[in-house]
Amino acid sequence: MRFINLIVIHCSATRCDRSYTEHDLTTDHLRRGFSGAGYHYYIRRNGDIKTLRPMTQPGAHVRGHNAHSLGICYEGGLDAHGHPADTRTDFQKHSLRVLVMLLLRDYPGSRLCGHRDLSPDLNGNGEIEPEEWIKECPCFDAAAIVREAAPPNPGCAG
Repeated sequence: MRFINLIVIHCSATRCDRSYTEHDLTTDHLRRGFSGAGYHYYIRRNGDIKTLRPMTQPGAHVRGHNAHSLGICYEGGLDAHGHPADTRTDFQKHSLRVLVMLLLRDYPGSRLCGHRDLSPDLNGNGEIEPEEWIKECPCFDAAAIVREAAPPNPGCAG
């Protein structure tokens, strides 16, 4: 089993008003020369969690951090006009939180972060600030997933 100490959240950087299936994502990654989808998990707009890459295999999602990380991507990340935005549905928020909590239980002590949080610290102050982000993905504070109250279960009425 691989040593895992990092769980990285990504968005697919696709418009929230368009479908982008796990097949689309895998096809795009194959076109870029990857051996398959670079993420271990993909969360569709309806909350379905798709396994894309075995956890025993390093991902291809954050250069320099793949050996000891797991990559989770959610469908969306761009608003209807193509601008970066937190477009997660309630279903995605719920599934993402459940998946992250399970992974943190299985890999205790792992750091949870967004792709943007692994940008270089250009000013050397020890913090990755918004002006240093290479990309905005995932357009929310990924580490806050564990600090937030659980979203309502989107599958339950009442």
